[in-house]
Amino acid sequence: MSVAKNEVKVVTTHQLQAMKERGEKISMLTAYDFSMATLLDGAGVDVLLVGDSASNVMAGHETTLPITLDQMIYHASSVVRGTNRAFVVVDLPFGSYQGNSSEALRSAIRIMKESGAHGVKLEGGEEIKDSVVRILSAGVPVMGHLGLTPQSIYKFGTYSVRAKEEAEAEKLLSDARLLQELGCFSIVLEKIPAALAKRVADELQIPIIGIGAGPHVDGQVLVVHDLLGITKEFKPRFLRRYAELHQTITDAVSSYVRDVKSKDFPSEKEAY
Repeated sequence: MSVAKNEVKVVTTHQLQAMKERGEKISMLTAYDFSMATLLDGAGVDVLLVGDSASNVMAGHETTLPITLDQMIYHASSVVRGTNRAFVVVDLPFGSYQGNSSEALRSAIRIMKESGAHGVKLEGGEEIKDSVVRILSAGVPVMGHLGLTPQSIYKFGTYSVRAKEEAEAEKLLSDARLLQELGCFSIVLEKIPAALAKRVADELQIPIIGIGAGPHVDGQVLVVHDLLGITKEFKPRFLRRYAELHQTITDAVSSYVRDVKSKDFPSEKEAY
């Protein structure tokens, strides 16, 4: 008689929707490699975002713009291999979907086929409508992203809070409604007033994930390097550091260097 294995309950778009409906908050973090994805997935994170923020924290670029589709697929593939439970969504990088819905579809299909991810995320509203429709028509789940959209940094010229003025707030609401109507399964709201984010989350039926958007949304997302304190210069109001790994790592490596220099490592017990 065979013994049934304990099955891992994989997170799906359906389950994310159910979480919103029962008032359970959704946890989401960025991930870019196999080892970190394994740890985050094992800790119970619901959604892993393979963010184009890899351009910043992994490659050292000033903005998210330089990262390529091939590089995003590489990071996404690594994350998927380290994931058993979480829903994995991948940012479509700058230039891979804006203004050309056929190119957007090709980019999304490449990510899904070559990485094994579960969905893609796009920045923008009305201006990317055709790309969203085209991707959804192929059965690829799409997550929206409104508010501060880092791929548009040179348009805005600043990373300050968005949608503080009534006109921009109304456009964000209109774009959010449109993305839901088109069929997006969720939307990320970045760095907008908490009251506006609450209004979006209350009005829309799909899960609304916030980063710097206050507590009244359906879930939260942070860049894992910021949460763990691997990066130390980035200190926005919305960030809560849960560790200071930059100091832990520096201390550990400094001890290793000291032990090598002093011939303390490896010891006789650490040799064959």
